[in-house]
Order: sequence, then structure tokens, then C-alpha cells
Amino acid sequence: MKCVKLIGKREFEVGEIEEPVKKDGYVLIDVKKAGICGSDIHYWDIGEPKGLVLGHEYCGIVTDPGNRDDLKVGDRVTALPISPCGKCSACLTGNIQYCKETWESATGLSLTNSGALAPKMAIREDMVLKVPDNISDEEVAMVEPTAVGLHGIHLADIKVGDKVLVIGGGIIGLVSAMFAKMEGASLVVVSETNEKRGENAVKLGVADRWYDAKTDISQNIVEDTKEGFDIVIECCGNAPAVTSAILATKPGGTCVLVGVSMIPITIPTVSVVMSELTVKGAIAYTKEEFQTCIDLMASAKIDVKKFISDIVTLDDVQSSYERLTNGNDDAIKILVDPNK
Repeated sequence: MKCVKLIGKREFEVGEIEEPVKKDGYVLIDVKKAGICGSDIHYWDIGEPKGLVLGHEYCGIVTDPGNRDDLKVGDRVTALPISPCGKCSACLTGNIQYCKETWESATGLSLTNSGALAPKMAIREDMVLKVPDNISDEEVAMVEPTAVGLHGIHLADIKVGDKVLVIGGGIIGLVSAMFAKMEGASLVVVSETNEKRGENAVKLGVADRWYDAKTDISQNIVEDTKEGFDIVIECCGNAPAVTSAILATKPGGTCVLVGVSMIPITIPTVSVVMSELTVKGAIAYTKEEFQTCIDLMASAKIDVKKFISDIVTLDDVQSSYERLTNGNDDAIKILVDPNK
């Protein structure tokens, strides 16, 4: 079947891969929609591992429910793409996101489990979640990134009236800003180097204002908060963004690092020490948070469709990645329909 494979640094190839076959412990699905994620872009940037079929945000239709008695052919589903062991202390306390095996065979993030940039997938049966009929395929494909944002916000522990800065106006940044408002933040600001994305954050109603991260934002911070933001959510992962996040956090405040860097970075730890900041890392989500996002969509408590910029074909994947990283486009979330 047709697929998109990673073949080198910032280079995809439209090629062929064998269709998944029935095997114990897996559910087979036809992919309806898949999302392009920021972590996918990291893999594309470095061009490794070669042959990887990306895509870990998706909606699918069950074609073989495997051993899941609660599923049937034709059910619409999504799934946590991770591969926790189920036996370690992290798994036994419900924190499967930081199990040491979580990413070893992750769907769409490992060579052992091909992702959703293909029409069919085999997904681990214990990670599969059925979705309600009143959520569109496009919304279902947005559950995974929405859950990432929710997890970061839970770790931030926002109090009513807190002032919150979100570094990065991509999809994770915008859903984080959305949830910050829902938690009762009195001011939500998004910092962005891309003017179009910054303006989008305000237009879409998830931010009260935006800062141009290409400039010195220290005066903006003083004017809006005096001492700094109570909470800063960093959603980029590069050194300048993490440094900005730390410097923008008020003494005694909390900085949550959601962005991931694939290489070591240098940050001003002296500011962390002198201001006694709480700095937390945030990775993925719990299964409960994943389900919560489905429930919020089903009850119309959140609207994620407004973040979808385009729906493309497998032939358009390369150009879509370029569009998401050129620094000038206003695209937030691009979905892929692997059947067109």
C-alpha cells in the first residue's frame, strides 16, 4: 500500500509498504485522518530513523478488533501511540507516559510500528479508545495533541487569576493557551517569532495578546505583570525559547517545559536558582487525560476544529512539513487524508 517514508534529513519519499496483518494484541484499522505533529518535525529535521512511517495522531475505522470484545468492525477509534510495559512503577501508578519502554515501539515513532501516513495500521489493543459518533474524524485526529496540552496545564496547576505566558504558537501552544483560559487565568499571552501565528492566537480567542519573540519582550512582561508571569508554558524546545521561558517566570513561579529538544541546550540555571523557580518537564499524557479530551470534544466544551489549517494528501506531506517550518506561514495544524 502507498505510504510516506522518511528517507533523509528533511526529506520524505512516497513509496510502498506491506499492509498490516492480523496479530495477537493488535487492532487493525483503516486510517481516516492523521495529523502532522511537532515531534514528527523533529524526526524530519534529523532524517532518522530512515524508513520510518510517521503519524501518531489519527482517527481510524476498525477492520479487525483482535481480542477486544468491546470493539467491532466499523467502530471509529483513536489510540495512545505509546508502548508502556504495564509492569513498572510508572505504569502501576497511572503514569505510563514516562515508562522506560513507552517510546521503544511507539506507533508512528518507531520502525517496529508504522504510523498513520498510510491507509492502514495495526495498533496496540490496550491503547485503543472508541470515540463517540458526534465527533468528526478531524477532531478525533486532534485528540493526541490536545491531550499533550492538557497534561502540561495539569502540571502547571494554574490558579484562578494567574497570569500565563505560552512560548510558541503551534498547536500545542494554542491548546495550552485554550486550557489556561479554561482554568481561570486572568491573562494569557502567546510569544511567537511568526507574526501570523501570533495574530492567529488572538483571533482564535485563546490568547489575550501576543508578543513578538524576535524582539526584547522584557518591557512587555514588566508592563503586563510587573514581576513576571505566574506560569510559563514552553512549547518550542529550543535554547532561546527555554531561556525566555525561565526569564519570564516571576520569582517563585512555575515554568513547564512541554517542548522537546533532540540535542542538549544551554539555559540560565542561575535564574532558576536565584528566583527559586519550579521547573517541570511534561511528556505526553496519561490515559485519563486522553479520554478527557475525547469527552470535552463530545460535550462541545472545547473546539479544536478552529486550529485545522488544511487537509492534504500523502503526495502533499513533504510540502506540508516545509510549510509548517518556514517561519512565515500561518498554518497551525495540517491533517493528512491517506486515502486521497
